Amino acid sequence: MDREYFYQLIGGEGKFDYEIYLNTQQLLSCQKDYDELCNADELQFQIVHQSEELWMKLIAYTLLDIDDYLQAGNTMRVLTLFRRVYLIQKLMIQHLEILETMSPKEYQEIRLHLGNGSGQESPGFRTLLRMFKPLWQSFKTTYLDAKGLTVEKIYDSEYDRGEAYMVAEALFEFDLLFQNFRYHHIKLIHRTIGLHAKSLKGKAVDILNDGLKMQFFPELWAIRGEMTDRWGGQYGVVRDSLSTGH
Repeated sequence: MDREYFYQLIGGEGKFDYEIYLNTQQLLSCQKDYDELCNADELQFQIVHQSEELWMKLIAYTLLDIDDYLQAGNTMRVLTLFRRVYLIQKLMIQHLEILETMSPKEYQEIRLHLGNGSGQESPGFRTLLRMFKPLWQSFKTTYLDAKGLTVEKIYDSEYDRGEAYMVAEALFEFDLLFQNFRYHHIKLIHRTIGLHAKSLKGKAVDILNDGLKMQFFPELWAIRGEMTDRWGGQYGVVRDSLSTGH
């Protein structure tokens, strides 16, 4: 095939309404030119990470809307928008699988062109890390405090699968999927640069594992253990086997 011809073709002409509306010429020029790529995998490396930034931008904008609906007590809209967030989060995890087609050597060649950059500097990632506290405060104010409820009540002693519980579970799912993304990202790092290698910041990659211990909404995680201990204490931590007497 004539590479130069197809290189120009994929860039488009920028004259059709579709191209103008989506600004495709600028979008498709956000990556290095083909003759500047350090190897054949650098294009996918850039595209995957750029697309992740776009998805995180959409998540952030959606979370801003969710916060407004939390404060307004519009539960149905909160749940609907959280479903969008979940789908994006799952898609972001799938995107990481594309990078698994890259060999460790190919990554090392790309890594030389990153300067001192790392994923910890991602504007989308850093934004999401600052959004969970306002979300929790809006939930607590509207769905708990205003109704005289607590996390314990909506999950156990006054459980009725009501709106407060449903929104709490929506927050929990967002937290869980964010942790899943971090887990898969860590595994990708282990796959490409090794378990005990140093990051581009000169720090041990192992410190990234600390992020896996972070919980956006620790109250929603803690209630599960509290319930298990409480119910276990009531009915016995060790109970007779179902096979007893047979």
